[in-house]
Amino acid sequence: MKKETTPKNLISFIKDTLLWNLSGSIGYQIYLCILVCLMLTGVYGYVIQFKLGLSATNMSNIVSWGFYISNFTFLVGVAAAAVMLILPSYIFNDKDLHKVVIIGEVVAVGSLVMCMTFVFVDLGRPLQFWHLVPGIGQLNFPSSLLSWDILVLNGYLALNALIPAYIVFCHYQGKEPVGKYYKPFIFISIGWAVAIHMVTAFLYQGLPARPFWNNPLMGPRFLASAFAAGPAIISLVLHVVNSTTDYKIDNKIFNKLRIIIVSAAVINLLMLFSEIFKEFYFPTHHSQSAIYLFFGLEGHNSLVPWIWTAISINVLGTLMLAFNPFRERQVFLMPALVLLIVGIWIEKGIGLIVPGLVPSPMGEIISYSPSNVELFITIGVVGLGMFVVTILLKPALIIEKRYEDMDI
Repeated sequence: MKKETTPKNLISFIKDTLLWNLSGSIGYQIYLCILVCLMLTGVYGYVIQFKLGLSATNMSNIVSWGFYISNFTFLVGVAAAAVMLILPSYIFNDKDLHKVVIIGEVVAVGSLVMCMTFVFVDLGRPLQFWHLVPGIGQLNFPSSLLSWDILVLNGYLALNALIPAYIVFCHYQGKEPVGKYYKPFIFISIGWAVAIHMVTAFLYQGLPARPFWNNPLMGPRFLASAFAAGPAIISLVLHVVNSTTDYKIDNKIFNKLRIIIVSAAVINLLMLFSEIFKEFYFPTHHSQSAIYLFFGLEGHNSLVPWIWTAISINVLGTLMLAFNPFRERQVFLMPALVLLIVGIWIEKGIGLIVPGLVPSPMGEIISYSPSNVELFITIGVVGLGMFVVTILLKPALIIEKRYEDMDI
């Protein structure tokens, strides 16, 4: 029986959501406690950084962007990848992917929360945050690309939070969502997803003093890597949902996502090898950052094993997904997804940010690795992101399952 939309229904919806999130099996309660511990680890690290400032990190005047911005860059791609579910679901009316599109949007929300938290902790002291508030601080819009990045990230977060919230609330009441209230915003979110990652790429690409980033392939390769790693993470979330809840995911959904992931991963590798060819076929002074990354420079070679490991597991994960033996049992699917995600995370994170800053425009070369404080804060931010995904996803799946059963 359909309910009329009233404030009372909204209050009931919020109460049920809270109840569903707080109740569950012992395993679920332990999982929530683990997430709380992860977040407290981050709080501990941030308290130290709050007292000491960014001197508590291993960043410096040369490497002014480190582990925080590396993770931010990777997670922007994960957030943008929700469009790879939205596009076939709403443009091509793919019924299979439509069943899981809300999961992709929830993963996007969790990724954006982590993105913004990484930006916040990278500011050093929180009092710097007021500069980012429109109308209070000075965003220097539209001349500053940083201001563009802040606006597109917040706009995309609003789209990915409000659209599913409206749909789920309608389903909670047993009603079909009214298309004119949400479909125009879905089409806006498709273009917005591309924009958030292109603007992030332009942040690096538009710095002529950083030849490692000043590359016309930066934007397209950001999208290719995002559309490989993002759906790979969504596939892992779907696997967890399929294994631990009553909301079952058909095997053909995993196969469709596998095709998307492989296509994007192959394009990403082709662009990567194109960049490597450009840097090393005829090396110039501008190739020093790439030499530092791949072979080391003047004894500084801390990133060399990381980048070669990243490329190796990236290629291996792509090949495993492409050929995918034992398709029906998906024996190699999860390991291949993990390999691909880790490979892109290293290559697109620390393997992109640090070499862009080393050597400095003055030729200074240093080694960088994240400090314990940076690691603690990162653990906390990841815990926060997982917590956000969990508290949004659990009630959404319960409501969607009930609505699906009601339709049947």
